[in-house]
Amino acid sequence: MSGLRKMGVAVVCGLLFAGGFSADAEKPMNVIFILADDLGWSDTELYGTTQYYKTPNINRLAERGMLFTRAYANSPFCAPTRASILTGQTPLRHGSTAPNHHIHGEHKLRAKESPNAPAYQKATAPATANRLDTAWPTLAKLIKAKGYATGHFGKWHLGMEPYSPLEHGFDVDIPNYPGPGPKGYVGDWKYPNLKARHPKENIEDRMAEEAVAWMKTVKDQPFYLNYWAFSVHAPFDGHEKLVEHYKKTVDPNDEQRAPTYAAMVHTFDDAIGTLLDAVDELGIADHTAFVFTSDNGGNMYDIIDGGLPPTNNRPLRGGKGTEWDGGVRVPTAVVWPGVTEKGTRTDEVIQTCDFYPTILSLLDIPLPATWPVDGADITPALKGGTMDRDGIFVYFPHAAIGIPDWLPPSIQLVSGDWKLIRLFYHGTDGGDELILSNFKEDVGETENLASKYPEKAQQLNGVIEDYLQSVDEKALPLRNPQFRIKKYVPENRGVPKPDWKTPEGGIEGWEEGGTATLEKKMGYALLESAGMDPNLVSTEIYWKTPLSGGPFKVLFAMKSTSEGLGEIYYQHAFNPKHSVEFTVKHDGVSHEYVVEVPDPIIGGFRIDPGSAPGRVEFDYIRIENAAGKVVKEWRFE
Repeated sequence: MSGLRKMGVAVVCGLLFAGGFSADAEKPMNVIFILADDLGWSDTELYGTTQYYKTPNINRLAERGMLFTRAYANSPFCAPTRASILTGQTPLRHGSTAPNHHIHGEHKLRAKESPNAPAYQKATAPATANRLDTAWPTLAKLIKAKGYATGHFGKWHLGMEPYSPLEHGFDVDIPNYPGPGPKGYVGDWKYPNLKARHPKENIEDRMAEEAVAWMKTVKDQPFYLNYWAFSVHAPFDGHEKLVEHYKKTVDPNDEQRAPTYAAMVHTFDDAIGTLLDAVDELGIADHTAFVFTSDNGGNMYDIIDGGLPPTNNRPLRGGKGTEWDGGVRVPTAVVWPGVTEKGTRTDEVIQTCDFYPTILSLLDIPLPATWPVDGADITPALKGGTMDRDGIFVYFPHAAIGIPDWLPPSIQLVSGDWKLIRLFYHGTDGGDELILSNFKEDVGETENLASKYPEKAQQLNGVIEDYLQSVDEKALPLRNPQFRIKKYVPENRGVPKPDWKTPEGGIEGWEEGGTATLEKKMGYALLESAGMDPNLVSTEIYWKTPLSGGPFKVLFAMKSTSEGLGEIYYQHAFNPKHSVEFTVKHDGVSHEYVVEVPDPIIGGFRIDPGSAPGRVEFDYIRIENAAGKVVKEWRFE
């Protein structure tokens, strides 16, 4: 059997398994899929890594079945992982590579390779799909066709209508909201079809209650329930009494010491308790399976409680948005009556897209004959055995710039105790850079072992290459033809970072992008383009500490002879690319502009003054924070 087939990378035909029924053979198995948002590997009591957060209900759930110590999300961001759950594919194959699915505009169902990138990046990043294709055989569609009732509760983030849960196999979708996070947690949230019942109602409490109410209406038939929690994603807020409680228990020397985040974990844990209690009270526990996991690692890079990071993923390195284990290893437990034994634990390596073939197999539902699946049926691991596979893949072909533990566009393979990250085109010779880690030697990934174990690095890189070649329709990073920064300094334990040198005639802190050239003139910056994509990129914000204290105002004076709308692209650490459009007067006269950027942090910044050939002159640019203080200013004098 080939290595790729051992990993499940093949067009898989039907797998039949009688486990779709409980010990009572007359009762089909219900499935409750609990997906946390941004809950890190060390944010529960499951692994003995936290003294601060309390998760008795998550513990209770795990004790009913199998706990996985080495489960991985298929992406360090939410939407790509969610697409992997529903398709059984990695982001390389399904094309949702970045969490842009809430952005209005063109519906993009496939990823697309991009030929361009700013001059300081060695690799281009593909344009992500931003909707989940409704023609695909999603998990919910296949289960519904088996006669199951299907309900989705909580976050979706895979596209607004006509790409909502209701078009992907779910009978019910509450609150039917396509955004990247909740519209607040306590009392101030409003959805078109769901209003808070009192000023202090928490959206997570309400979602659990709505899920239980639906469960009671379908308890006499088999059901599949997505409980995809809003918790513990930003914006950060919690029950006042819980926040006060955790303020009293905090250890100021603990890396996990944000009381608001602890309160949010507590409320999420309560929601799981609500689901468990309902299953027990309805008498359906012996034929109800649970899957519990998170969409990516814990958020270490936002600001909360007066300047604290929300959490810390110790002993793992990095957090949400990075390919280090802190960004992709997630807490996971599976309870499947008749398959898992109570209180068991495994170190087998699994990934998010494994749940698609596993759930279908255990429900005796054949996989679609022409649908390529990257995941593997993990039933052997659920029974306490081992998996016959070469490894699992995480694909994130974007530069997570603005995050302290950032990495360039990359793909990783986790195989046994080894992990290899391939950084596309970031080697000193123009090839790929390899970062090799061994978790027995170094769980924190502090040292790059590629030079110490070159044969192992090349062997694992060959497995990555085989997988890349096995995917027919894919969008990969490309070598950036515009790259011109010569010198790279290896920093951050093997991760290459650029040593900036302003090109002769250029402007310190700025680079041209797209089709433009940039030149400093007497009293202004000249951006000139003969093509369709002129833009001005702030390299200073990308490579230094991100700006905090937003929302922001970007103020600038600009003269343009181009055409089309202007647009400011900005990068929040956890939103790879957002943009704000503004109207430009292309009359060759200088005008002042004020553009509002709503995020609290800016980790990257560029101005697109138009979409046509032309000459654009900038007199000054400055950024003000929410208090009106100037946090960045450039005067081209």
